[in-house]
Amino acid sequence: MTSRAWPGPAPPLRRELLGFAAVGLLAYAVDLALFTCLRGPAGLGPLTAKALSFLAACAVAYAGNALGTYRAARPRGLRPCAVFFAVNLAGAAVQLLCLAVSHYGLGLTSQRADTLSGAIVGMALATVLRFWGTRTWVFRAEGRVGSWTG
Repeated sequence: MTSRAWPGPAPPLRRELLGFAAVGLLAYAVDLALFTCLRGPAGLGPLTAKALSFLAACAVAYAGNALGTYRAARPRGLRPCAVFFAVNLAGAAVQLLCLAVSHYGLGLTSQRADTLSGAIVGMALATVLRFWGTRTWVFRAEGRVGSWTG
């Protein structure tokens, strides 16, 4: 199998995926760093620290996607922000559900199993949901209603 080089700019879906991934990595870094600081030096409880770091990461992800990945869509008002937050909450719920099913439903209670189910499997499924929800409901482009192939 040979790799194919595109003669011009990256195809739209590829460019969109790369932008979404870059913004997601930045948001993840903000979430992790802020959670660590709030939990450690700031001395906040785990749920408060996680809620605040999640909100900050959502804000970073929204700004990055609005100003970068989906800048042509130009969403206006509070509705896109609220929908983006809801999509990210759904993604977080997917991660928690994967962890709960593995830990409590299947009895896989080791730290390795929890990490695999929550941070690997859950994160992968949540990322697919977030990508689909973000491009379908938040930054809908003219002529594209969420199809990944069009």
